[in-house]
Amino acid sequence: MSSIVFLNGDFCKEEDAKVSIFDRGYLFGDGIYEVVPVINGKVIDKEPFFERFDGSLSKIGLKAPFCKTEIMTILDTLIAKNDLVEGGIYMQVTRGVAPREFYFPENTPTTFMAFIFKKEIINNPLATKGVKVVSCADIRWKRRDIKSISLLGQVLAKEEVHQKGAYEGWMIEDGFITEGTSSSAYIVKDGVIITRPLSNSILPGIRRKVLMSLTKEHNIKIEERLFTLEEALNADEAFMSSATVFVLPIIEIDGQKIGDGKAGKMATKLRAMYVEAALKEANA
Repeated sequence: MSSIVFLNGDFCKEEDAKVSIFDRGYLFGDGIYEVVPVINGKVIDKEPFFERFDGSLSKIGLKAPFCKTEIMTILDTLIAKNDLVEGGIYMQVTRGVAPREFYFPENTPTTFMAFIFKKEIINNPLATKGVKVVSCADIRWKRRDIKSISLLGQVLAKEEVHQKGAYEGWMIEDGFITEGTSSSAYIVKDGVIITRPLSNSILPGIRRKVLMSLTKEHNIKIEERLFTLEEALNADEAFMSSATVFVLPIIEIDGQKIGDGKAGKMATKLRAMYVEAALKEANA
């Protein structure tokens, strides 16, 4: 069955949604995107979502074509039209259609689109089994704090990860782990969570932000600093976070078991806390 998508002010069937070949998103990757989780038919983590969305737009000199209230109406309508209970919404804004010149065109309407996808988040079986990770080189550009649609570096890394039979890749630059190919990275040592501090080198993960708040509320120690692959291999636990998995324990990196090779207590605890908060926000 065809899903309903949103494109430039209209709701339509996915096969009817068309974008010009001269759209700057297609020609240059000139745009940004966001992914928001949906639980019990409701968008969650709305405040940090809009904060990062607005931040990415501002950093590339774009303005959203709709206000926050209008965007939420669009997202809620997509959820209703597609009977979405659990999964997410992908949303993208580009600089629009213009002749192929590198400089910013003047008075060009942006292209705004959004679509839904279904995914089991709350009862994800990987939450108890854990996932395997491999290390890979971080070959991305230097403004990773922007949620850019230019994802070739991640695509190449994801393919490398796929070929090695792993679930996710942890990228390394200058001897330190930056982040996952599509997630934030954490290790645990002696009861302390360690994660890289925010900078232009990593995306400011929304799930990371929520987890930071939850750890503060529950007096869980967290240390923001650089860490190496060797540290990760010798950690007591490792885990990842992202929009559509919340928190997943990592049981193996580069073929080596982390801890006892099972889902760690800290990751399991944090996931339970996140799920509880998400269900509360979704009135589930």
